[in-house]
Amino acid sequence: MDISAQMLIFATVVERGSISAAARSMDQTPSAVSKQIGLLEDRAHYRLLNRTRTGVSPTQEGMEFYRKCRAMADKFKEAEALILNQDGTPRGKLKVVSTVAFGKSQLIPQLPKFMEENPEVEVALDLTDREVDLQSEGFDAAICFDEQHKSPDTIVRRIMESRRVLCASPKYLERCGTPSNFEHLAQHNCLRVAGSKFRNSWGQAEIDGNQLFVAQGNFEGNSTDVIYRAALAGLGIARLPCYMVEQEFNSGELVQVMPEYSPNSTDIVVMFADKRNLAPKTRAFIDFLARQFKNSSKDLAIETCP
Repeated sequence: MDISAQMLIFATVVERGSISAAARSMDQTPSAVSKQIGLLEDRAHYRLLNRTRTGVSPTQEGMEFYRKCRAMADKFKEAEALILNQDGTPRGKLKVVSTVAFGKSQLIPQLPKFMEENPEVEVALDLTDREVDLQSEGFDAAICFDEQHKSPDTIVRRIMESRRVLCASPKYLERCGTPSNFEHLAQHNCLRVAGSKFRNSWGQAEIDGNQLFVAQGNFEGNSTDVIYRAALAGLGIARLPCYMVEQEFNSGELVQVMPEYSPNSTDIVVMFADKRNLAPKTRAFIDFLARQFKNSSKDLAIETCP
């Protein structure tokens, strides 16, 4: 038996806490496992395990060696999963990252259907509005605004069009008044997205022709979801995607401000690596998104957001 196999056995023994338990999990005899551990210790020139009547525990040298063995075992499992995926069946852990607002309001409600259709896929979802690097961070797919697609090494597929509107809670408007143009808007508390220049540029100001209106105020949040909740709380005026505020417009919790304001829409896209090498789990997820949101190209709340 080569050293790599012995390392896998050693990692299993440490994790199971006894040679007999490890042997059962690997369908081997305790004597065979014990022999391989002994050969590994001879090769390493260190005692790797403390043996007692109740089980085994790694020595100091053994614990350091175990960490290396564990890392190798993880790589082995990744390689094994890759081979298993060769039959075309979506399976394994799917690591997805999405913008916070879209992830909460649109993606998560759709996941039960995706996972029902793909029972061998495990989803690991990260919600963030920061820029991500697919390859270095190990994500299989990233859902974001088209403006966030900057890497030439990734491919994008459009999911849906997103239109934005200005809105505020009735209690804020009662307290501070309702702006009718950019000049009036500049006197209001505009809710900002932290660290995102393009999300705080709300359009061309009427008062200065082509001058860009940049939202200013005493509150900023690290995601669109935070801004949405701040608007509901009456902190100020926000620019939000229609798909987030449809229900609130219908219920009266939020009111559209400056309805004639019509900023350019943006596309919500899914980013992924070279489509020629897509794992079945990733391809299934991308196709699922395109299918589920194919009727949303004009936005989920088009009738509510004129």
